[in-house]
This record gives sequence, C-alpha cells and structure tokens, in this order.
Amino acid sequence: MSTVDLNRRQFILASATVAGGLALGFATGSAAGSTSPAKGGFEPWLVIDPDNGVTVRVTTPEIGTGASTQLAMTVAEELHCDWSAVKLEYASLQMDDANAKVFSRATPVFSYFSGRSTSSERNQTLLRVGATARERLKLAAAQTWKVQVAEVSADKGVLSHRATGRTLSFGQVAALAATVELAAEPALKSPRQWTLLGKARPPRLQLPAIVNGSAQYGIDIRLPGMLYAALMQSPVQDGTLKSAAVDAVAGMAGVKGVVLIEGGAPVLVSQGLASQPWLMGDRRTSAVAVVAEHYWQARKALAAMQIEWHGGAGEQWKTGDQIVDKAVAILAEKGQERRRVGDPEVAMAKQPRIVEATYTTPYCDQAPIEPLNGTALVTEQRVDLWHPTQITDNARAVVVEETGLAPEQVHVHQTLVGGAFGRRTTNDDVRMVVAVAAQFPGIPVHTIWSREESFRQGRYRALMAAKLRMGLDETGMPQAMDVHLAAKSIAGGPPFDNPLDNTSMGMGMADSPYSLTIVPNVVMTTHELPVHIRSGAYRGPYYNSNCFFVESFIDECAHQAGIDPLAYRLKLYQLWPDKGWTRCLEEVAAKSGWGEPLPRGMARGIAIGNFGMFGQPEAGTTVATVATVEVSPRGELRVHRLDLAFDCGSYMNLDAVLQQMEGGTVYGLNMALNEKLSIRDGRIVEGNYDSYKMLRLADMPEIRVHTGAITGHQRFAELGEVAVGTPGPAIANAIFAITGKRLRSTPLLDHDLSWG
Repeated sequence: MSTVDLNRRQFILASATVAGGLALGFATGSAAGSTSPAKGGFEPWLVIDPDNGVTVRVTTPEIGTGASTQLAMTVAEELHCDWSAVKLEYASLQMDDANAKVFSRATPVFSYFSGRSTSSERNQTLLRVGATARERLKLAAAQTWKVQVAEVSADKGVLSHRATGRTLSFGQVAALAATVELAAEPALKSPRQWTLLGKARPPRLQLPAIVNGSAQYGIDIRLPGMLYAALMQSPVQDGTLKSAAVDAVAGMAGVKGVVLIEGGAPVLVSQGLASQPWLMGDRRTSAVAVVAEHYWQARKALAAMQIEWHGGAGEQWKTGDQIVDKAVAILAEKGQERRRVGDPEVAMAKQPRIVEATYTTPYCDQAPIEPLNGTALVTEQRVDLWHPTQITDNARAVVVEETGLAPEQVHVHQTLVGGAFGRRTTNDDVRMVVAVAAQFPGIPVHTIWSREESFRQGRYRALMAAKLRMGLDETGMPQAMDVHLAAKSIAGGPPFDNPLDNTSMGMGMADSPYSLTIVPNVVMTTHELPVHIRSGAYRGPYYNSNCFFVESFIDECAHQAGIDPLAYRLKLYQLWPDKGWTRCLEEVAAKSGWGEPLPRGMARGIAIGNFGMFGQPEAGTTVATVATVEVSPRGELRVHRLDLAFDCGSYMNLDAVLQQMEGGTVYGLNMALNEKLSIRDGRIVEGNYDSYKMLRLADMPEIRVHTGAITGHQRFAELGEVAVGTPGPAIANAIFAITGKRLRSTPLLDHDLSWG
C-alpha cells in the first residue's frame, strides 16, 4: 500500500461532543490542534455513542458488492471497536460541501463512486481516522484513571488498565475523548499486524435491512403526495418525437398529465462538480411520459397513446449483422494509431509464419434486476433527488445542468442499488427523472422505466471487432503484432487518446503483457464505429471483449507453433516481470488437472487476463481460468467446471473477494455463451428476460476459486471486473480442442458445434 502524505498540517482531526459521544473527522475551519467543531458545523467520519455504538460514514453507493462494509472494516481495524456495534451512514454531498470536501478529498476521482473501495488513498484516510480515535479514547481513559496512556489498551470496544484490572467502554469516555488533544498522530499498523482486515470475514452490514425489508432501493421510495410516471423514449436512439395523441389519455383514471421531452444536449455548466465528467456525455433523449396517481395507471395510459417517432439516421441499421459487417470493414480503413513499439512492419516481414484472425463481440445489456427509476421533487429554489445511481456526484452535476440551480440547491439522497454492473454510471436516467418532475413543480414524481424500456434504452457493452496479425519466428515465438480495434466510445464521448487509460478502447489489449513486453514489435490502431447505439460501462468495459480476442488469438498462435497452450503461455510470461501471472497459470493448471486425460468429447481450455493494471506490472488483478468442457457429436455444449486462480496482491475480506470472483465468472460465462442484443431498423429487439437469454441454475457449472497464486504484494486491487474476461476464451479454446472449430465471435452458442 503506497503511503499518502497526510502530515499534521494536512490531516487535522477534530473532535466534538455529540450527544455525549465522540465525533471525529477533519477540522474544516478550526485552528490546528483545536478540539472544537469547525465554524458553521462539524460532520465527522466517525461517531461513537455513549452506548458504544460506532457509526462510520461512507461515500460509496452500495450496489451489492459490500464496498461500504469494506470501508467500515478499514476504520475498525485501527479503532479496535466491537464489530457487532458498527453501523453505516451515508455521507451526503451536502455534508461533504459543508466541510470543505472532507470526504471527497480522500479519493478525489472515486469518492462517490460505487467501486474502488480499497484504493490506497482511501485506505490510508480511514485507517488514520480509526487510529486517531483509538488513541484519543485511550488518552481519555488514562486521564480518568490518572495513569500513563501507555498502560491503557483498547480491544473490542473496551479500554483496559491491566495493572489494576479497571475497564471502561468506549462510550463511557467518548465525551471526554472529544476534549483531549494528542501530542502526535499515531503511526499506523503494518498489514502484518492486522487482526480484522485479511483475517475476519464478516457479513455485509446492510444484509439485515435487506432481509427484513427495511432497506430502501430507488424503487422503494414513497413520499407524501407522490405521483408516478411511465416513460417511453425514442426506440431509435437519437430519434425525435413526431407526434403523440395526448388528448386520448386525458380522461383516463388517475392521469395527471403528459410530458413531452425534446432531445438534445444541455448547457454544460457543472462538469467541475463531477468526479468522472466523461460519464456525463449523454444527451437527453426525446421521450413521452405519462404522469398519474399510480404507476400502473401511467403505464396503461402510455400504452394506449398513439406515438410516432422520427428514427433518423439510426434506421439505416436494419440488422445487427449489418453493424458487425461495418465494424469489420472499417478495420481495413485508416484509423488512429494509438501505440507503436519497435518496427512492427519490418519485423513482421521477416517472420516465417503469420497468424491472422478477425474477432467480433455483440452488444450486451447489463440487465440489472431493479429497472431504471428515480424520484425528484423540483421547485424554483431546490431539487431533491432520490436515486440508485452508481456515481452520486455525477448525478448531482446532471441535475445542475438540467435545472440551472446552484449545487448547494441540489440534494441527492442516495439509495441502495438493485444491480448496476456499470449501467447506472452514465446518469442518463437522472436527466429524464428531473425533466419529467420539472413539469410538476412542488410535487415528487417517481419515474419508472418498464423492463422493456430498460432493455431497449441501454448504455450497452460495446459491439467490437478486432483484427490481429502475429509474426512467429522459427521456434513459434511472437516477434511482431499488428492490432486493429473498432468500437463506439463509451458514453458517446470522443475516442480516448491514451490506450493505457481505463476507459480506452484498448483496455485489455494495449495493456496486455503481449503488447507491453512479450512481443518486441507492436502497433495498435483504433477505429471509431459510427453508429447511433450508445455504449456504456458494462462490467469490465472493453476488457471483456479484448480478453476474448487476445486469449483466443494466443491459443491460435500456440496451435501454429505446435506447443501446448499452457506451456506456450508459461514460456511467454518468462519475459514479463510480474510473476503473479505465472503463479496464476501454474496454480490453475495444477488445481484443474491440466494435462490429465479426459474422455473423448471433453477438453480443457485456458485463458488469462488482468483488469486495472494500466500498463504496469504488479498492478490490477490477474486471473487465469481453465474451463473443462464437453461437446457431444451433435454439438451440444456443457461446461462442467471452471477453475480460477487469481492475484490481487493482498486482500481485506476473503469472503467478499471470493464472491466477486464467482459473480464475475458467472457474468462472463453468460456473456460468452448467451448474450446478444438484436437490432431491427435501428431498434433493440429484446425487451425482457424471456427474449434475452440468461443462464439458468441447471446450466451452471461447478466454479472453483483457488487462492494459492496470491502473491502478497502490497496492493489491494479491485476484483469486480476481472473475472468476466476469461471464461469466454477458455471455453472457446476447449471447444477447438474437441471439434477443431475456431470460434471467433460470441455468443458461443450461436455457432454450430457439431463435430466435423
């Protein structure tokens, strides 16, 4: 874990008595060393109540990954409190604003984002909060007993003086601890000294509320006098409204009005408020919304209304295959060179064997269980927004753009999120919620997308195409690589210039070890796909396709070289300085039985990838997957088992880590086998789970996650994205071993897998 420079002057911790307890946070206006609240109010990171309750304030929206629990664990590690007494409270943007951005300063880019809970900056801040609170409590106890503070210990919420056997609870001295001042901030424990992080495996703190029904998701919002809106947007993205028979629904039961929304880009006045402004690029879409007393009334009225649309240029795309053909065709056109190493053209011409292949992946939808929805109360002076967004500060920035109000007039009430997977990052749904509610000033309006509308108005996993050429020398080792990638940029923004950026089209390709070190001569070119269908942050953006491309292609190279796919990768990774990759390959091979004989019709395939390395060794999380697959002579596919070995450096909660690896694997498995959106006349065809094929329980293979490859490196890398990339190529490589058929597109079940 890298050290963040937070010295006494930069990191001033203030305390205050709050209802007889201790509140601890940044001083935001007090003199250095002051123990009084900052002028204008004091909002702490941490509150210790007289009854020993410990409240940790977090900024991470909870999307089901347990990130908020992880943040509380980080504070508790140094605090030495009773974990059963820990509660969570969301630290609002208003709380952050009132205190000089004390929360968002900890992790400026990802402070109000639903992931990245183990970033070094955030870890350091929360550990220091816990350590400082602990030492203040110890000092308060020492003053009470008139002993040296070194004689006082803290454990599980209890302060002890061993020499006399006296004890005090944290709550008993919390008020006094709010008045003491430390001579110096305490040093943090080394990770080797941790007793909670990396050791304990507590359940997520929000689970009791979810089980008893008190947890509040966006769809659960109920406010006095609330109305409901059913929404229909142009079925061809970027289309416009031609006509709507508004009068036909005016007399229907419960209907309060119809809102017609014009598409277009708002004036961008608030990008400085957004931690990730590239995820605010969506324009408002042309739409019709019916507002009624109840949602079903609004939905029935919307269905009864005759609405006509101008599809515009998007209607030229008659089928999805037409877009795929376009993506493949532009690979041969002049693109934008993003990366060049060595002299790839000269080196390619010298090699005795050239391997070449073209791959494609289709549009896919994140398909969260909770449909898009949100509630807004708009007045001339204030907006309140209740929303299941993945990026709270971006949501507020969108409201400011839509209304022209000042940031302090916009209050975002973050809810739990019933599935996200990247769909709720762009906040296009916030634009529509506010646009509808603005037409009913002073009345809260809950706008709900139907399931069909959620599917057909997505910000999808980008359709991608790739053409790869590799020059192999006499020994079969790669000496030159030429890569062309085609896709639409995320969020409708411009192409990204840095191929090693985490939003780049090259994610998983430009930053693969093959491109960085293993192959000495590389050129990579990207092509912007000119389509109207919008792409978004689908779990493992771009990486989820690029991993399929590169790991399928490396298998093709191994086959041409006449070398076992595992042995080929192990030989190549001798040239890569991060030995975690080799460890993952060796671990997953040993645990999966690689090389052991299988019955006819069965085979194993292997793939390896990394998400979050951004071109650096010993960064991000690496995962290797072996798929044990069976294909019958008639082409019936069954994935029997998926074995995974991974290296995230170090971990803080093993249960959470394993859940992310398993969940990502299931997501990647479904993506590889089944997922594909169809297009007809520029419109998305699929509208619900009956037409969008998903894995069923009977389809699930055994998933075994192995921890033996974890290196113990000091990083705590993210885990939510990486496992989606490797199941697809591992399965495709196994299918080739059985059938001799190379599958260069997904979904794999679209192909004829019969033995030939």
